[in-house]
Amino acid sequence: MSRVPITKEGEVFLKEELSKLKFIERPKISEAIAEARAHGDLKENAEYHAAKELQGLMEAKINEIESTLSNAQVIDVKEIPETGRVVFGSTVNLYDIDNDKELKYKIVGNLESNPEKGHISIDTPIAKGLLGKFVEDEVSIETPSGKLSYEILEVKHI
Repeated sequence: MSRVPITKEGEVFLKEELSKLKFIERPKISEAIAEARAHGDLKENAEYHAAKELQGLMEAKINEIESTLSNAQVIDVKEIPETGRVVFGSTVNLYDIDNDKELKYKIVGNLESNPEKGHISIDTPIAKGLLGKFVEDEVSIETPSGKLSYEILEVKHI
């Protein structure tokens, strides 16, 4: 398995999330399963089946985070000299030419992605289109929703 890039902040977040799942959520679900089991017949016990399903989903999430952390290549963008070039972990201020507005994205690993916060996965068309480009470059990016045109205003390592 190849190394998965994550930011330093992403590593901290994933370790906190893993700890919460293992030491807070897992015991809660085990308690819910025990309580549902105490109600008797398991075949028709919706609470039991729901708790077991939730347990399976949570264990899958724990495994995914553990796997990511064990295969992670942690990149601290603050240690990379700023050259105006877009790299993994950088925060990019863009001018959206078509919609006449400014946008800000931070390019992060898949499990760190949070579009509402402006954190976009390195695997998205936008991130792929920006990587390697420089401040003042105009970039056209094909996405599933159409072509996007940006001018790179600023690249920061924060």
